[in-house]
Amino acid sequence: MNPHDLISQDPDPQETAEWQEAFLSLLQSQGPARARQMLDGLVALARRERVGWRPRLNTPYVNTIAAEQQPPFPGDLAIEERLASLMRWNALAMVVRANQAHGELGGHIASYASAADLFETGFNHFFHARSESHGGDLVFFQPHSAPGVYARAFLDGRLSERDLMHYRQEIVAPGQGARGLSSYPHPWLMPDFWQFPTGSMGIGPISSIYQARFMRYLQHRGLLDTGGRTVWGVFGDGEMDEPESMSALTLAAREKLDNLVWVVNCNLQRLDGPVRGNDRIIDELERLFAGAGWNVIKLLWGSDWDGLFARDPGGALAQALGDTVDGQMQTFAAKDGRFNRENFFGQNPALAALVQGLSDEQIDRLKRGGHDLVKIHAAYAAAVAHRGQPTVILAHTKKGYGMGAAGQGRMTTHSQKKLDADDLLAFRDRFALPLSDEQATGLAFYKPAEDSAELRYLRERRAALGGALPRRETACEPVPVPAAEAYAGFALNAGGKEMSTTMAFVRLLGNLLKDGALGPRIVPIVADEARTFGMANLFKQVGIYSSVGQRYAPEDIGSVLSYREALDGQILEEGISEAGAIASWTAAATSYSVHGLAMLPFYIYYSMFGFQRVGDAIWAAADQRARGFLLGATSGRTTLGGEGLQHQDGSSHLVAATIPNCKAYDPAFAGELALIVDAGLREMLVEQRDVFYYLTLMNQNYAQPDLPASAREGVLKGGYVFGRFGPVDGAPLTLLGSGAILTEVRGAAERLAQQGFCVHVCSITSWSELAREAQAAEAEGRDSWLGQVLAGTAGPVLAASDYVRAVPEALRAWLPPGRAYRTLGTDGFGRSDTRAALRAFFQVDAASIAEAARRAGPAR
Repeated sequence: MNPHDLISQDPDPQETAEWQEAFLSLLQSQGPARARQMLDGLVALARRERVGWRPRLNTPYVNTIAAEQQPPFPGDLAIEERLASLMRWNALAMVVRANQAHGELGGHIASYASAADLFETGFNHFFHARSESHGGDLVFFQPHSAPGVYARAFLDGRLSERDLMHYRQEIVAPGQGARGLSSYPHPWLMPDFWQFPTGSMGIGPISSIYQARFMRYLQHRGLLDTGGRTVWGVFGDGEMDEPESMSALTLAAREKLDNLVWVVNCNLQRLDGPVRGNDRIIDELERLFAGAGWNVIKLLWGSDWDGLFARDPGGALAQALGDTVDGQMQTFAAKDGRFNRENFFGQNPALAALVQGLSDEQIDRLKRGGHDLVKIHAAYAAAVAHRGQPTVILAHTKKGYGMGAAGQGRMTTHSQKKLDADDLLAFRDRFALPLSDEQATGLAFYKPAEDSAELRYLRERRAALGGALPRRETACEPVPVPAAEAYAGFALNAGGKEMSTTMAFVRLLGNLLKDGALGPRIVPIVADEARTFGMANLFKQVGIYSSVGQRYAPEDIGSVLSYREALDGQILEEGISEAGAIASWTAAATSYSVHGLAMLPFYIYYSMFGFQRVGDAIWAAADQRARGFLLGATSGRTTLGGEGLQHQDGSSHLVAATIPNCKAYDPAFAGELALIVDAGLREMLVEQRDVFYYLTLMNQNYAQPDLPASAREGVLKGGYVFGRFGPVDGAPLTLLGSGAILTEVRGAAERLAQQGFCVHVCSITSWSELAREAQAAEAEGRDSWLGQVLAGTAGPVLAASDYVRAVPEALRAWLPPGRAYRTLGTDGFGRSDTRAALRAFFQVDAASIAEAARRAGPAR
C-alpha cells in the first residue's frame, strides 16, 4: 500500500484535529518564531526515535510572502508600469527592425517580455551603482534580455535612437555615426557598459556566487569594505539545467552569502518548449535550493489573485494550481480568458464560483507574480533583508508576456523575431502605448519628452541609487612592482642548480607574497593540489582563507608545513572544482573593475584541466577583460609520467592561442619564467592593460642556466638563440624547442655536433606570441622578430614541443624564404609510462629529434 494512502486513512480524525488546533493556537498566541521552534523540536525528536520521516522540501504552490506581510510599495506604481511598457516596446521594436532589415541577425523578444518587471523593480529600487556613498551592487543580467537593458539606456540618455537601430551590427555602426550594440552582455565589446558576460549559459550563475564570496574575502582580509553591497543574478529557469548553475549552490549556503540574491525567471519555457512539461520546474528548483541551504522565496501570483485566495478558505484554488503541470500552465498562458475560465476555473464548482464576477478579459489579465511590481518589490525587499543565507526568488512569468497570439506562451516564442501589423497594434493596445497606428506598424521608437513625468522619475530613481546601470568602470590605483632581482634573483642567476620550473614558480610566488605593497594584492588559488605543486609552505606563510577561521587542530599541527585556515587567509583552496577555482580567479582578476581595487590572482592547476576542462569560463573571463596569471602545471604530454591519457596535456597552448588577450608562454628555464612573470606584473598592475598570462610549468628537475642579458627581449617576444653547437663550418641546422622538450632539443644538438653539424638551438618561450608578432609585422611591412632570431642561423629548421604539432606549425607561414621547416609534437592520446618512454614513443626525445634533423638536413 502507498504510504500516502495510510495518511489519508486517518485512524483517529478527532486526535488529528486536536493536534492541529493546538498548533494553530500556539501560532496565534506566540507567533511564527515559537511555532518554528516547536516544529524543529518535534523533527529532532522524530529523528532521535528513528521514525523515518522528514519534512517535504516543497511548500504549497502559492506566494511565500503573504499579502498582509508585504511592505508598502514605495514608488509611483502608475509611472513604473508605464516605463516598463515603454521598455518592452522599444526592445521589441529594436529586434524586429533589425530582422526586417537583415533577416539573419537574430535577437530575442520573448525573454525580456517575461523579465521586464523583474528588471525594472531592481532598477528603480534595488540595483545600486558605484558612488561615493555606496560601493555598488553587482548585477548579472539574463543574456537574452539584453534588448530591454538597451531600451532602458535609450530612455536614460546613454544610447541614441541611431544606436538602437544598430542592434547586433557592431562592424557597420561606427561608419554610420552609431554605436553597435552587442548581442549579449559583452564587456570586451562594450567596455563602459556591460560588467559581466553571461551569454554562455551557466557561467553567470557560478560566477555570481564566487563574486559574492570574493567580496567576503576582501572584507575579511581588511582590503575593502564590501558591506551593504549585493550580488544580483537574474537567470532563466532553463539555464538551471547547466551543471555550472548548480555546482556551487552548497558553497553559497556554507559560506552564508547573504549578500547574494538570485532571481530565477520561471517562464516555464526553454528554447524549444516547456522546461519541465510533465512536472513543475518551480517545485524542482525549490527542492534544489532549499536542500542546498538557500532561502527560497516563491513569487508566483500577482495581486489580482489575492482576492481569489481570500475567498477560497477551502483551498481549492491552491490545490488546483499545485496539480497543474508546466506544460498545461504554458497552454493557459497562450490562451485567452475564456479558455482559462472553461479549462482551469471550470475544473470544479468551487473554482468556477471564484471567478463568477470576473469578465473573460479580467481573467486573461490575472498576472503571474513576476509581472506584478508590488509583489516583486516585496520579494526583493525580503531577500536583501534576509541574513545568514543566500536567497533565490523563483518568479513565475509568461514567456512573451503581452505578445498575445504572436508569441505569448507559445512553443515558437523564443525564436519569434517578426510581428505583423495586427500583432504590433495588439501589443500597443495591451500596454496602452502612446503610439499612432502608423508609428506602431512602423516600429517607431518612443521616448517621452525630457521634462515628462516618466523621464524625471526614471532619472530620480537612478540618481538615488548612484547613477546609471549597467556601467563598467576601470579606474583604480596602480600597484608598485618590485624589481625582478629582488624576488627572482635565484632564477635569473641559477648557476646550473637543478630545479623544476614549478619549484621556481612556487619560490618566486613566496617571495612576492612578502613584498609590502604587492604581497597583499596577490591571490593564490589552487583546486586541491597545493601539496602536489610544492606549495604547502605557503599554508603557514599566508594561510588558507576560511570565513569561520579554523575550528580544529589539524592532524599535522606539529609540522612546519601544517594546514592552516584563517579568516584573513590569503590562499583560496577551492577543493576539487576547476570550475569553482576559475570562477574565483575571474572574480580576483576583474577586481580592478568591479571594485576599483587591483588584485592579482595566480591560479595553478594541472594544465589538462584548464582550457580543455573549463575553457568556456576562461573565454568568458577574457571577455570580462581579466588580469591575472593562469599556471598550467605538470604540463605537456610527456612531462607528467604515469598519469595517462586524461591527465596529459598536449593542446592547451593551441587553445590559448585563440584567445586574443591571452599571452601564452612555455618557458624552459626558471630565468625565462621570472622575466615573463615580471613583465606580466608590470603590464597588468602598472600599465593596467587588459591581458592575462598563461604559463606552463613542468615538474622535471634539470640544470637551470643563468639567463644572459641579451636574451631578455627575446624571452618576452617569444624566442631567442640559446646557443650554437658543433663546428662553425659544419652543415647548418636550426632546432627550435620549448618547455621541457628544450632539454631534449639541446641533447639532440649535442649528438648532431658530434657528427659534425653546426646546430643553432633557439629557445621558444611562446609559439603564439611569435606568430602574432610576425603577422603584425607583415601587415606593417617590417621584419618580424622571428625573422630576426633566425637571421643568425642557417639550414633547415626543425621545431619540437611537448604539444601537438599544430602548436609549432603556427610559425610555418612566417619563416624566412628558402628555409625548410619540419615540426615534431605529441599528437594523439596520452599514455601511462616513464618520461623517457613517452618521449621516445612520441618521437620528441633527443635521439628522435636528432634523427629527424639529419633527415631534414644535408648529409655529413
